[in-house]
Parts: sequence; structure tokens; C-alpha cells
Amino acid sequence: MEVLYERVAGLDIGKASLTVCVRTPGARRGRHSATRTFKTTTGSLGVMRDWLVESGVTIAAMESTSTYWKPPFYCLEEVMEVWLLNAAHMKAVPGRKTDVRDAEWIAQLLEYGLLTPSFVPPPAIRRLRMLTRYRVQLMGDRTRETVRLELMLEDASIKLSTVASSLTTVSARAMLAAMIEGETDARVLAEMAKGRMRRKIPDLAQALEGHFDAHHAQLARSILDRLDRVERALVELDEAIVAACEPWAHEIELLLTIPGVGPRVAQVIIAETGGDMSKFPSAAHLASWAGLAPAMYESAGKRTPAGRRRGNKWLSAMLVEAAGSVGRMRDKNYLAVQHSRLTRRRGMSRAQVAVAHSILTTSYYMLKRDQPYQDLGTDWLAKRNEEAHTRRLVAQLEKLGHTVVIDPAAA
Repeated sequence: MEVLYERVAGLDIGKASLTVCVRTPGARRGRHSATRTFKTTTGSLGVMRDWLVESGVTIAAMESTSTYWKPPFYCLEEVMEVWLLNAAHMKAVPGRKTDVRDAEWIAQLLEYGLLTPSFVPPPAIRRLRMLTRYRVQLMGDRTRETVRLELMLEDASIKLSTVASSLTTVSARAMLAAMIEGETDARVLAEMAKGRMRRKIPDLAQALEGHFDAHHAQLARSILDRLDRVERALVELDEAIVAACEPWAHEIELLLTIPGVGPRVAQVIIAETGGDMSKFPSAAHLASWAGLAPAMYESAGKRTPAGRRRGNKWLSAMLVEAAGSVGRMRDKNYLAVQHSRLTRRRGMSRAQVAVAHSILTTSYYMLKRDQPYQDLGTDWLAKRNEEAHTRRLVAQLEKLGHTVVIDPAAA
């Protein structure tokens, strides 16, 4: 087999150390291997980088091991080409399993061109990714604290969540603050409702009757304090994300024209894809990378659906959330009609994944062509299926023994 890369390095990475195998041309014939082990501290990584440069290495490859790959990758990307590999795409070397054998195996596959690198965005996008992903984690913290608050109120027989739309509304927070301070009169608490909540005062008075004691008050105070800290962190983080997205203001403006895509969804699309669609060979490749394309299992010529592919969970989750908002638009655009039709046929979950796939495909072509969203119309799917529907009806009539002659109506 022909060697495509003369001087390569394969890295097997752990938390505290990494093993590096360098493959270079031999003094006479064949290939020469040299293997060393380094710590993953910054200084030790600098020594590793100098050794690879002295050895004339032009390309290095490593597996995407948790987040441990990031320091070596960032250290080497400035001086050579670095490939990040998906472990699922590379079979381990048979026989004894050691870090040295793994590094040698990666280097050998790399020199023969038998590996495919994963997509690693440039530093500016990586920094934006950290912000948007941390925001998702904070929003998850907010949801978990709200659930804890509701469970604690259930323990006290307080049914506030059955009347109020959320425990974090202004009215609900005022009632909870008063309960923490010792107010026990349900009617007095219900009178703290504001706006449209005042129409529910009789129901609130019943829901606020319970056994809220000092123990519950202590827990409620702690939970609400954590919720307040999370909310403040989210406000600060949103400001930082908006500032970090300024270089992609035009791309985000284009994405906002897609139904269901708000600022947060657009920011995540840019953060996860980099906004440069030239990195992906096609829209189908992007959908597969994101985990929104159907997986297929083929054996003996028979193809069997195998559910969804595993992909970028941050991007796919945000697009599915956007698809859910499209489903609440009630057939006002093409995506809403698609969601409605698929929900009736396949269920809500599959409909949202399919619409998320459509949003991502649309984003691909919009960013690649630098064009705003153009809706296909609410009747596009019906028109596309007219011919197929006609064939089905003709087949049914012929099966009943009729001879069918199609006479199209005059335009």
C-alpha cells in the first residue's frame, strides 16, 4: 500500500499523560517508528511539540477522548495539520491493548490515508461554542431548580403550580416570598396576584392551603436564591454571546428569517457549524453530522431503518426545540404544514425531528448561497403529491374493474 504522508504522528491521549508515535522514512528502506510518553501539562506539551517539529512531522492524528484532546490539539494546530478522529470510525489494533500500540496504530493508519478527520471549528467559533453550550447547561440548572421547588411545595400540600402557569412568575414569586416570611393566610396570599392572575384568586386561595412550615421555608429560600443566581448568570451570558456573535451578524440575520428560528437558535447554528457551509460536502452530510438523518442498517441487500444517527446533541436539541415552535404556528407556512401532516401520520416526535432536518437543510443552502429564507407555501406539499395521489386513485379504480381515462381540466 502506498504511503501518502511521509512524516506522521499518532497520539493516544489520557487525562494525565499521552503517548506519541512518530513514523518517518527509515535510513535505508521501510519505515522507522519512535514512541515517547509525555504529561498533559502545558510545559510538557510544549516539549512534545518541539520534538514533533524537529522530527519533521507535518500531520498528526488523535482520538477525540472526552475533552482531554483539546490541549494537545490546540498546542499542535499552530505548527502542523492536526486531525481529530472519531473512535467509532477506527477499529482498535488486535492483540495486546496498550497506549503504545494504540498510538502506533493511529500513526500507521494515518500514513496510508485510511483515516477521516472530524470537523473542528476555528478558535473564534470554539470560544462561541463554550458560551452557547454553557447557556444550555444553565437553562438546565434553572429547570431542575424549578422542579425541586415544585416537589417541595407538593410535600407541603401547596398546589400553586396547578393554578399559576409557572412558579417563577411575578405573582408566584411574591406569594412564595410572603410564605417564607411566615404568612399562612391563604386568602392574603391569593390577593398578591397581579394582572390576569387576579381572575384566579378563588382557585389560588384553595391551592395555597397546606402545611408550609419553617423547614419548607428554609428549602424554598435556598432554591429561590439559586434560581436568582442562575437568572443573573444567564443575563450576563446572553450579553457575552451577543458580543461574540458580532462577526456573524449577517449570517444570523439570514437565519432569523426561517420560521421558528429565534436569536438563540441562530446563535447555536453558527456556534456548532461555524457558519461556513463549505466545510460540509452537502446538506445531507451536515444533517448526518448533526444526528438528524435516519440511520440505516444494510445486510444482504436489505436496508432496515435503525432510528436516528448519533450526532451533535447541542445542535440537534436546539433545532428540535425550534421545530416545536413551528408546530404551534398552525399551518401558516411550509414548515408548519409539514409538521402538521407528519404529526398526524407519524407522531409528534418524528414530526419534530423531520422539521428540524428541514430547518438545518434550509440553513445550509441559505448560508452557502447568502440568501434569505423563501417559503415554499402552505400548498407545496399538496401540489407535489397530486400526481402520486392521482396514480393511487387510478390504481384503486382499475382494481375494481373500471377503465380510467384521465382528462386534465383546462387551465
